[in-house]
Amino acid sequence: MRTVYLNGEFIAENEAKISVFDRGFTFADAIYEVTAVLQGKLLDFDLHVARLRRSLGEMALALPLSDDELLAIHQTLLSRNALQEGLVYLQVSRGVEDRNFAFPAEGTPPTLVLYTQAKNIIASPLAQQGMKIISLPDLRWGRCDIKTTQLLYACLAKEQARQRGADDAWLVKEGLITEGTSNNAFIVTADGAVVTRELSRLLLPGITRSTLITLIHQQGLRIEERGFTLDEVKHAAEAFISSSTSFVYPVVNVDGQPVGDGQPGQLTQRIRQFYIDRALAVTA
Repeated sequence: MRTVYLNGEFIAENEAKISVFDRGFTFADAIYEVTAVLQGKLLDFDLHVARLRRSLGEMALALPLSDDELLAIHQTLLSRNALQEGLVYLQVSRGVEDRNFAFPAEGTPPTLVLYTQAKNIIASPLAQQGMKIISLPDLRWGRCDIKTTQLLYACLAKEQARQRGADDAWLVKEGLITEGTSNNAFIVTADGAVVTRELSRLLLPGITRSTLITLIHQQGLRIEERGFTLDEVKHAAEAFISSSTSFVYPVVNVDGQPVGDGQPGQLTQRIRQFYIDRALAVTA
C-alpha cells in the first residue's frame, strides 16, 4: 500500500481523506503537476515547480511552502514507496469552504495532495508500435496554459478516441492543431523540419516539449514553432507526441490515414533516444 502526502502528513493511501466541501471537488478549483521519476530520481523538478508557481499565480492561489519543502516531500514519497520509475502527482486546491462561487476568505489553507504511481516510461509498448490519433474540435476553456484539474473535455476526447479504436485525440481550433488531450503535438515535414505549435493560452507549455526543442537545436535539426493543419499532418513524413509521462511516442495514424509509411519514424525514434539519454544523464 502506498504512502501519500496530505496537508502536512505522510499517511497510508486508504487513510487519506479530503472534505466533500473542498473546492477541488466542487469547482475543479485546483491545479496539478506530474513529475517523471527515473532510477529513483526526479526529472526536471525545477522546471515543474516553476510551472506550478506560474499556474498558482495565474489563479491567485497561495501555497505557503518553499520549493525546497516541496522537493523534500517528493523525495520522501519516493523513498517511502521505493519508486524507481513512474511519476509523482501533485495537486493543490483552494481549500475547504461551504459551496460558494466566490473565493474563500483570505487565509483559508489550501489542500495539498501528492502521491506516486509506478509506470514503465522507457519500455512502453506505444513507444515501439506508435499511436493512432483521431482529430476532434478543441472545445476547452480559453486558458489551456494553466495546468488546471478541469480536464473533463480531455477525458471525453480520450474516451471517444478509445471507442473509435485510437489511442488519443489531437484537438483542432480554427483549422490548426493545438495539442493532444494530455500532450504536445509534433510533425516532421518531408524536408526534415520538426514542427510544433507556438506557445499561447491555447496550449500547455510542456516541460518535455521545451527540453525537446533544446535537444533538437543541439542536434543541428530544424525546428519550427508554428501552427499546422490536419492536412499537413496527413502529408507529414512523421509525427509524434511529447509529455512528462511518455517522453516521446510516435504517431503512425491520424483519422484512419497512415502518417508517412505508417510506422514509427526514424527521426522520431532518434529524438526519443536523445531525450532518454539526456534524462538518464540528468538523473544519474
